[in-house]
Amino acid sequence: MAQSVAEALRGAVKGEVIGAEDPGYDEARAVYNGMIDKRPTAVVRCTNVSDVASAVKVAKDEGLDLSIRGGGHSAPGFGTNDGGIVIDLSPLREVIVDPESRTVKAGGGCTWRIFNDATHEYGLATTGGIIGSTGIGGLTLGGGIGYLSRRHGLSCDNLISAEVVLADGSVVVATEKDNDDLFWALRGGGGNFGVVTTFEYRLHPVAEIYGGPIAYPVDRAEDLVRFYRNYIADAPEDLGGFLGFHLAPPLPFLPESWHFKNICLLVACWAGPIEDGKKMVQPFLDAVEPVGSHVGPMPYPALNIAFDELLPKGLQHYWKASFARELSDGAAEVHAEYGAKVPAIQTAVHLYPINGAVQRVGTDETAFAYRDVSFSPVIAGMWENPADNEQNIAWVRAYYEALRPYSVEGGYINFMDQDDQGRIKDNYKGNYGRLAAVKAKYDPGNLFHVNQNIKPAI
Repeated sequence: MAQSVAEALRGAVKGEVIGAEDPGYDEARAVYNGMIDKRPTAVVRCTNVSDVASAVKVAKDEGLDLSIRGGGHSAPGFGTNDGGIVIDLSPLREVIVDPESRTVKAGGGCTWRIFNDATHEYGLATTGGIIGSTGIGGLTLGGGIGYLSRRHGLSCDNLISAEVVLADGSVVVATEKDNDDLFWALRGGGGNFGVVTTFEYRLHPVAEIYGGPIAYPVDRAEDLVRFYRNYIADAPEDLGGFLGFHLAPPLPFLPESWHFKNICLLVACWAGPIEDGKKMVQPFLDAVEPVGSHVGPMPYPALNIAFDELLPKGLQHYWKASFARELSDGAAEVHAEYGAKVPAIQTAVHLYPINGAVQRVGTDETAFAYRDVSFSPVIAGMWENPADNEQNIAWVRAYYEALRPYSVEGGYINFMDQDDQGRIKDNYKGNYGRLAAVKAKYDPGNLFHVNQNIKPAI
């Protein structure tokens, strides 16, 4: 059967079809999370929307699992499967900027590094992630939290249109006026409704930013969490970034005596007038004496790729997250306790602010329902050695459980892991029923189920 599926795909698409017997199969089936080891029947590197539509039809006709891969960063490894078909969108990376209208169209396989480099040529940007190799598709469809969220909203809030291949292989364009129910669902509903082959975004004047990392002694964590929550609550919305917990990497701005020790890390991003940047970031330097810092003016894309070398493809991943209305004193105590025990140099605990522009969108205006919370924390366990899996997963889970009394029920869909499917209704709050109805209209057979799955309404 595997051979016949591969042959059917090769006869239907222009792009490369890679089966288990083909050279490069192991590379083609690998995703960002090295913990995931699955063997699809075929990986289809789609070169155009017709290739995507053909691959969707073959998967549907053969009754096979179908995975959609953009950047491949899904912690649960949803970009692959056992025995099914993988649609690899990575060849679809064209970016077309219209500087006059401040809009951009980008292919569904584009990464934020490619996207930001293209828009930066015109001094423009939109909200993206914090890792350059992350795909624009998965991030946007799940919501899209990043450095510019407080000023410009989520990535999905900046979406103007989406070209989508549906479960029957047809192609539609979703906007506020056309297929508006689908457009609503795409903005936070994940990959449940189709394959987005082109995203169109609104852009904003963001060229140079003022910011960078500031490292602090972890024994001052409670003081820093309290300062951070208070400062970011009322700070101008051009100030973004996050507070987090790490093991200090061996970087030049950190004294050697601090390398590989637990630290608090503040990464600031001031996207307002560059001459105001020092004044806006200085309070972070004054609140607690840093052990090292590297702040100043830089191109926005440079900040977006600052962590890329630390996080190569193939690490072990296990993540947990819930939204927080506030960073309470109790939460600060939990972060101080567990943040002082970050187990690996790649592991990241980040507390992202999502007030400001994010909260000016109504709860039911997009599928992203949590417009009434101020922070999106994530415990992103990442490490090299599979032998450390058990103890590191236990640390992530214990941290998450300790934070539960200070969190809301739902969390950011892009931070969910394989064992979070039971939280799906909580993650969409009051929007789940409407999403299930849209799912029933556009994907009644639940072809697109290799994801944090929204089941079609009966």
